[in-house]
Amino acid sequence: MRRFRLPPQILRLVLLTLAIVGTYLIARTLLVPQSFGAYGWYRGAALEEIASQTPVFAGKKACDECHADIQHQLDKFEHKTLSCEACHGANREHALNHDVVPTKVPGSLCLRCHEANPSRPAWFKQIVVKNHYGDQCTDCHLPHQPSQSP
Repeated sequence: MRRFRLPPQILRLVLLTLAIVGTYLIARTLLVPQSFGAYGWYRGAALEEIASQTPVFAGKKACDECHADIQHQLDKFEHKTLSCEACHGANREHALNHDVVPTKVPGSLCLRCHEANPSRPAWFKQIVVKNHYGDQCTDCHLPHQPSQSP
């Protein structure tokens, strides 16, 4: 009676495959969150985590309570649909406590939206910075009334 023996290279491949599959199953068990798959291909606990975060934006209505004059100016011009915090940054803390100084967003705020970019629609006003006059937009434009001069 002859005994069947696997060649050593096949035995090594089978052992390596079992080691890889075993490592994958152990890692998947340890790394995949418990709530994964509760709502399809998503982590169910993410909803509670996001809802528990403290909001950082105050909203346009909160700015309007103290800065109604600026809001009335803004309503007549191109930037009327923008939120105040799009340019001025997240200011919920300032809205809740007026002693807190509003955050200052670094860089040229105008250029975030108005620097020439081929992906923007043609009707959207854009500039090529090196061809434009000066580096401070507010030297020539009023931010709340961009089509007016200071």
